[in-house]
Amino acid sequence: MGDPSAEMSKTSEGLKLYVLRHGQAGPHVDDPARDAMRPLTAGGRKEIGDIANSLKALGVSFDLIASSPLKRALETAQIVANKLKETKRLEEWDELKGAGDPSALYMRLSALKDKRRILLVGHEPHLSGIIGEIISGKSNVHLVLKKGGIAKVNVDELRPRVAGELVWLLTPKLMKKMSQ
Repeated sequence: MGDPSAEMSKTSEGLKLYVLRHGQAGPHVDDPARDAMRPLTAGGRKEIGDIANSLKALGVSFDLIASSPLKRALETAQIVANKLKETKRLEEWDELKGAGDPSALYMRLSALKDKRRILLVGHEPHLSGIIGEIISGKSNVHLVLKKGGIAKVNVDELRPRVAGELVWLLTPKLMKKMSQ
């Protein structure tokens, strides 16, 4: 069958990444172990629910929902998965924790064969760095992905070098207005 990334650049389908930053969470904690357990606030849960409703109204669905295992991101992913009735498609990926080189994430994505619409749920500045690298080849592109913000990126290639285009980048406020 060949290299999935090579196939991606040849197919008109391609890989469609939806990149969602977790919702509003409690205050930052200096201890990393305790910070990883920060939940969404009530307002954050409601806002993510509204965003998930907007995705549903737009007819967006996912083959896979990959989330950082940190509580605030996982709660965000669970809310979206529940609203879209895609809970069996939810996975926790350490590559989305928000630290380090995104090459491990690109390797994992390139190994997926039948999954073409993927939601990634994680943290800043990691997510905007990934988007920037895909669309420009550089991770220092200045993008603002607000809490609850979502972007759609069409990926043409993951290996040997990531390449793609930003289709849209929406704030939570715009997402909520789209379903009204």
